[in-house]
Amino acid sequence: MERTCLLLLLLSKLVYWSLGQAGDVSLSDLSPPASLSVTPDRSQFFNYESVSLSCEVQGNSVGWRVVRKTEKGILSQCNIDWGKQQGASCIASLMPSDSGVYWCESGSGEHSNAVNITVHAGAVILESPALPVTEGDSVTLRCRYKRIPSDLTADFYKDGSLIRTETTGNMTIPAVSKSDEGLYKCTISKGESPESWMTVTATTPLPTPLSSSPPTPLTPSFSSLPSTLLLSLFVSGLVAVLSISLIILLVLFCKRNKDVAAEPRDVTYADVRITQDPEPRRRREKSPGADRVDSAVKTVVLYKTLTYSHV
Repeated sequence: MERTCLLLLLLSKLVYWSLGQAGDVSLSDLSPPASLSVTPDRSQFFNYESVSLSCEVQGNSVGWRVVRKTEKGILSQCNIDWGKQQGASCIASLMPSDSGVYWCESGSGEHSNAVNITVHAGAVILESPALPVTEGDSVTLRCRYKRIPSDLTADFYKDGSLIRTETTGNMTIPAVSKSDEGLYKCTISKGESPESWMTVTATTPLPTPLSSSPPTPLTPSFSSLPSTLLLSLFVSGLVAVLSISLIILLVLFCKRNKDVAAEPRDVTYADVRITQDPEPRRRREKSPGADRVDSAVKTVVLYKTLTYSHV
């Protein structure tokens, strides 16, 4: 029994380890296996401007497609309702209704980073990077007018506050830092641009403060993650819980059997052999000779009794 328990425990731990490895593989899906690039690299476009969205995949890009969710909450993929699919890329001529969140998605439900794109029907846009910039990099923000000339004096705002006025219409940050992350817009005499969020990535990954999250409802939420990934996470967690429960039950079962084997067993009537000494029986038994003597004595007594009764 002890050997059987040890084998069962070893098997349970082996199964748990294997499932843990599988769970790690599933969780690795949280790190994007692909990235979405935008050409030109900016988050704002004029009406009817063309943009190229490409899925840069680690490995085989077959099955990857560009997907979007518009400001109206409509989810669709390239080459069906909008754009033209070319391999893992999508070429689209944008309109204001195309404003929304864009990302890459595989047939199995894997997804890339998400990019906010704004299409403006007005005369002024702010050309700012669509993708995150790294601390220490040089970044130039351009306040662009739809018609020529475009190099007009521009005021640049960050989080609603005026930070700089540039006569060339361009504002350069020589070495960006996390403090430069925020919501930017610009104004010129011809109008005002929409706001766009600029993300700054630290050279050494640091926890992102809650206050630095983009104030936009278009960022994909946890509920919009692929269903296959959520299912994989759920199954991995469920299997891990069941494996731990199995190990605990096996330990308790083996411990109980061990305790029962160690305890003295109650003695029952069936376990006791009753032995008798044959000697007393021999003493009580009479020999055949003694029986004949007794018979003769009884006969004499009877004869005498009958004789005396007739006298």
